[in-house]
Amino acid sequence: MRDTNQVKIALCQLSVGTDKAVNISNAQRAIKEAADAGARLVVLPEMWNCPYSNASFPVYAEDIDGDSPSVKAMSQCARELSITLVAGSIPERSGGKLYNTCMVFGTGGEVLGKHRKVHLFDIDIPGKMTFKESLTLSPGNGPTVVDTAVGRLGIGICYDLRFPELAMIYANRGVQLIVYPGAFNTVTGPLHWELLQRGRALDNQLFVATCSPSRSGDPTAYQAWGHSTVVGPFAEVLATTGHEETTVYAEVDFEQIVERRGAIPVQVQKRYDLYEVVDKSL
Repeated sequence: MRDTNQVKIALCQLSVGTDKAVNISNAQRAIKEAADAGARLVVLPEMWNCPYSNASFPVYAEDIDGDSPSVKAMSQCARELSITLVAGSIPERSGGKLYNTCMVFGTGGEVLGKHRKVHLFDIDIPGKMTFKESLTLSPGNGPTVVDTAVGRLGIGICYDLRFPELAMIYANRGVQLIVYPGAFNTVTGPLHWELLQRGRALDNQLFVATCSPSRSGDPTAYQAWGHSTVVGPFAEVLATTGHEETTVYAEVDFEQIVERRGAIPVQVQKRYDLYEVVDKSL
């Protein structure tokens, strides 16, 4: 009998190019390989169907509630392989705006949830890195909690990882695993990528998984840090990788959340008479 608290996760660190059809086919291949390896939860990277650039987002954007080849392909994968699929993110066109959007599919191919990136990636590190998603994208308007066959998930996208309040909201809502498709760069990635994941996991005593694209071989393209990772509720790195195209596997046991919170009960020791995080989306 399968232990519902134990889940094998696969993070598909995909190579992303300029041909959407090839990107979709590559994702389908990786998802099938992961399912064949026994993964019940499969995760794709941020912007897996297009290059990560403001010039690309409007060109590759899809109406995910209409005729969307990416959504159709991912739904089919989840249904045929009977897996839970956190389908990274793609540029979404809706109501005259563009969003960085993650779809979550159930084992029947149904859409269980949709997360629009809440915090847009607008940074300027002089001489090193400048990017402003707000030039093309609009922010989402709230957190996303999804009940799935593998557990209760919270979804964030890349820059959302930097905001502890979002993770705290997820913990307060009973989330067991926060999944962050992301594409940190080679400037901030070495210093912050793993640190932030371990911080979110430790502060909230839950699991965190991140999935990045692989590093591009084109020096003129956006350079993703890679290093897709799974972190446990004691801030332990359960699995990670480098920057090449690959799939990362990890076995997680949600019973560890109960054990860790019992041993170090910070969740019940908080001084809510002095401070609190208010979930305004409810």
